[in-house]
Amino acid sequence: MRTYIGRQQAISTEDFAELALGTPVELWLGVAGETDEERAAREDAARDILAENPNLPDDLIRVAAQVIEENPDLFDVVSLVRPARRRTARKGAAA
Repeated sequence: MRTYIGRQQAISTEDFAELALGTPVELWLGVAGETDEERAAREDAARDILAENPNLPDDLIRVAAQVIEENPDLFDVVSLVRPARRRTARKGAAA
């Protein structure tokens, strides 16, 4: 199954996020090893984008929910929301 956002095909979860945001995911999440100056510049750019597009966070949440609903096989949402429970023997039960 192929999934598109606009005219672009989204192959990975990173593609979904980048296409929904209209910016690289790294702008919002940062990159390993970035300097303090690089982080400050990235955060300034992100603030500028949010100032120009105040509905962006809500729009992104709507798009993400739609993508998850339409493509549940791409995401293991339950494990993201709730950690897996470890099974332990009940007290007094035979092991």
